[in-house]
Amino acid sequence: MIAIDGLTNDDIKHIRDNVKTVAVVGLSPKPHRASHQVALYLQQQGYQVIPVHPLHQTILGLTCYPNLASIPIDIDMVDCFRASESMPALADEVVAKGAKVMWMQLDVYHADAAAKVRAAGITVVMDRCPKIEFPRLN
Repeated sequence: MIAIDGLTNDDIKHIRDNVKTVAVVGLSPKPHRASHQVALYLQQQGYQVIPVHPLHQTILGLTCYPNLASIPIDIDMVDCFRASESMPALADEVVAKGAKVMWMQLDVYHADAAAKVRAAGITVVMDRCPKIEFPRLN
């Protein structure tokens, strides 16, 4: 099976091993939601998680930002828990922020947004979840 994003296991391992700071866009404060569970997993694995949600002040005990531009530090990876149709606008934010990786979650993919981000030299992962992919590659 060929991944929709064209990335190999080695590419995903490289992301896993080199990313330190992850902005989670669409992070829910509700523990039963996938975004919350994935962010908590990343936090437990030692990644610096930065919540991004315009309606919340804090999530997971961390300062929550309304968008990527408002985050005052550099971001290695943006983990996207938004619908596929919102990816073009988010792609613009990812490029402007200068992240190294744009990770679109399971069932999230957008070819045009991916092309725009790749053209800026940013790695794109689509239709995958780091909570599944990272431990799978141990």
